[in-house]
Amino acid sequence: MLTYAFWTATAERAVRTFAQGVLGAVGADQLGILNVDWGQAASVGGLAAVLAVLTAIATSGGSEGPGITETVRARG
Repeated sequence: MLTYAFWTATAERAVRTFAQGVLGAVGADQLGILNVDWGQAASVGGLAAVLAVLTAIATSGGSEGPGITETVRARG
């Protein structure tokens, strides 16, 4: 959990989860793109991203990967 690779993978996961949360909030609203409450959608995405980071920390299977069954390999 104390490696650069762990935090890089965790940050990537948080960004993807943020985007999924925003898209889910927008889709659940069933409104046009101009009628969306973007502040609320960003809030949902932010909470989802925080939960993704906390989940990665809680389930870190070792010193390498952010998940129980994952290992992060360095590129190169």
